[in-house]
Amino acid sequence: MPDTSGQNSFAGWLGDHAVPLTHLDPAAPLDDLEPLRGIVGDARVVAIGESSHFINEFSLMRQRILRFLVERCGFTVLAFEYGFSEGFPLDAWAQGEGTDDDLATHLAATIPVGIDEPLRWMRRHNATAAKPVRFAGIDIPAAGGSLLPALSPVADYLRRIDPETVPAAEAAMRIAESFAGASAASAAPAWTRLTTAEQDALSAILTRLLIRFRAVESLYVSRSDQRSYDIALRRLEGACYGNHHFRSMAELYAGTGLTADTSARDLYLAESVRWQLERLGPETRIVLAAHNAHIQKASISFNGHLTGLPMGQYLHNAIGDKYFALGLSSPTGHTADMRPDENARFGFAVDNTALQPPEPGSIEAAFTDADLGLSIADLRPARTEASVGPDRIRIQSAYLHTPVLDAFDGILNTPTSTVADNV
Repeated sequence: MPDTSGQNSFAGWLGDHAVPLTHLDPAAPLDDLEPLRGIVGDARVVAIGESSHFINEFSLMRQRILRFLVERCGFTVLAFEYGFSEGFPLDAWAQGEGTDDDLATHLAATIPVGIDEPLRWMRRHNATAAKPVRFAGIDIPAAGGSLLPALSPVADYLRRIDPETVPAAEAAMRIAESFAGASAASAAPAWTRLTTAEQDALSAILTRLLIRFRAVESLYVSRSDQRSYDIALRRLEGACYGNHHFRSMAELYAGTGLTADTSARDLYLAESVRWQLERLGPETRIVLAAHNAHIQKASISFNGHLTGLPMGQYLHNAIGDKYFALGLSSPTGHTADMRPDENARFGFAVDNTALQPPEPGSIEAAFTDADLGLSIADLRPARTEASVGPDRIRIQSAYLHTPVLDAFDGILNTPTSTVADNV
């Protein structure tokens, strides 16, 4: 018989320390979330995860937590696992630009990852708020699906500032357009069908432009301004990281990838968060929404092989305890398994998959064994008070084996999960 004494001990610890919550409704009173104030303390970045995209309950809880952290704790920015370049028009819309109906146009071609309702709440809030909440995208362009959302505004910038380089930018755009898709799931296979000469030419052009951008910063700033330069540079960096992501994913699937080479995307995510912290001022506090696998602080490994360093690890290394990682998961219900399908709208199909009973040793099993429903637990005291912690957490319908107490500072448990019907 397996020894489950450590698991039972942790479930007992969890039962004594988790805090029950009473609402999923984003519009419900916020008093049940008051313990969260002490849990996050003076953190400057509070990351709210999810074990799967496209889950109704996770989306609702993120909205509630965003509202609580803004209204009661003074947080000032919502950063989302969404393209850095594409985030600027959404921020303008959240500040009141255009009409309410314009949001649908902005999001028409994007994966429905639950960004619309938080933005609508922000726009309503900002209409009367003394200090508006900002929105920030932090990801490579188009969820890794296309370089064009970053390269097009970079080319526009260069037409004004450095016309000599426009032919190079346009050449890069022509190659990028030939394999552009709605996500990495559709674009990465198309990238592999480029000729080696095209792949290498794209990499060379992007590298040339990036080095020139950095080398002649003072010239570019003198012809524009520092903020415009900084945004254009960060967009170009996004295109470079996105291009690297295509190559690293292709090599990973071919079995020839370098160890942890896909970490480049997570580094870009982390650097984008720091970019916002540095430019929006010392009072900036960020609510960060992304998948659990991005926000966790421990390395990502599958079958004993290191596959990636997550954004949360980079942020924790950079700002220490000012970064707080709150994972979201559920022991029962259904999850959204993403299956590659080049013929699907976004390059993948979503399978509404029933969750099996939680595996022993998982954080989900601990919440179940402790007979906890909707609840939140600060895991940091358990690092010294619990003899054994869980060693896995759900990732869609599978499990990611990771030291949960090190990977996450807190866990929010929803008793069941359901897949959104708009994917």
